[in-house]
Amino acid sequence: MGGLHLSRHYPDFIQAYMEYASYSEAPRRMHFWVAVSTVAGALRRRVWLDMNYFKWAANFYIVIVAPPGIVSKSTTVAVGMDLLRRVPGINFGPQVVTWPALVTAFAGANECFELEGEWHTQCALTLESSEFGNLVNPQDREMIDLLVTLWDSRQGGFKKSTKGSGTDLVENPWINMIACTTPAWIAGNFPEYVIGGGFTSRCLFVYTEEKEKYIAYPNLHVPKDMKETQDKLVQDLEHISINLLGNYALTSAAVEWGTAWYEYHYKNRPEALDDERFGGYIARKQTHIHKLALVLAASQRDDLIITHEDLFLANQMVSDLEKDMPKVFSKIGRTEESVQAERFVKFVQSRGVVPYDEAYRHCHLAFPNMRDFEGILKGALSAGYIRMTASGTTMVLEALKFGPDK
Repeated sequence: MGGLHLSRHYPDFIQAYMEYASYSEAPRRMHFWVAVSTVAGALRRRVWLDMNYFKWAANFYIVIVAPPGIVSKSTTVAVGMDLLRRVPGINFGPQVVTWPALVTAFAGANECFELEGEWHTQCALTLESSEFGNLVNPQDREMIDLLVTLWDSRQGGFKKSTKGSGTDLVENPWINMIACTTPAWIAGNFPEYVIGGGFTSRCLFVYTEEKEKYIAYPNLHVPKDMKETQDKLVQDLEHISINLLGNYALTSAAVEWGTAWYEYHYKNRPEALDDERFGGYIARKQTHIHKLALVLAASQRDDLIITHEDLFLANQMVSDLEKDMPKVFSKIGRTEESVQAERFVKFVQSRGVVPYDEAYRHCHLAFPNMRDFEGILKGALSAGYIRMTASGTTMVLEALKFGPDK
């Protein structure tokens, strides 16, 4: 491959990537966010949007969330990351994030580039993990605080004093992360302070609970020129990594759109996020949108311009994640009884109508005591999730049209 590519193969890398990855069962929006992380990894800290007091860089903390066995999360992520690994000059970080491991990785990623007669330094890493829990320990406050600082990509050096090695200095660090996990892992490992704090507000959680389509044998569906397409995508990523450099500018129409959006955003909080735990995310949504708009622009063209169309699409794609954010964190801080009660209601919903004795058998392991089961049943009846009626000599439970996650 190698060399400087003077033109792109595809007018929009993200669109071309989504077509390339579409022969799997994962939902399209999952492919979209993998593509975003892939482009961001190619851009590194070579591009930014200067707001005078701070700069927005094109890095993301993207977390793919799905119950076990629904979609192949790690395989879906690997499709994009495998392309990125083929681009010269792209550095991947450690599989387990500790400060010593990061220092070693940053040292290997140190590089300089020239812009308008000045030399700039960056230490840019992309982190990929099939298991978020292997990459990050949410209980480690010091590491979480470090990731918060790194996401902001502030200009300058980052110093950290350690007992063993004195003071470590990393110049202009930059981290782009994509990882996979399950709702159950988040519920069991994320303390409340992490949800309400700064880390999760800097993450974009891409949630799915069903396949988009069923493909038993992907090799029977992919086109014969798949390898050629793969090579072209890698070459376009290399083009992006080499040719895009410097500060992006907003068009006057983009500034007008962004100003109107900003006022509307703070006056109209999304109903799905009417919870104090999402306050940090609400405050950073503007940042998420502009980071994404930068990537969308880079995906399509070489001029360092962000249009109002870029901002509009970025807002749509970020907002699309919000309806599922409560599902990601819904089980945190809940008792086992409340979790089992939700499963009970969803079981009835999935069946529509269930005989009383069958419903109890389904829940018997969780509620061996009949009194406990009747308490859960009474709560579901009172909440209006289900109703109980007689069918001949048998009592049946019938799901109503609304309930948890409906």
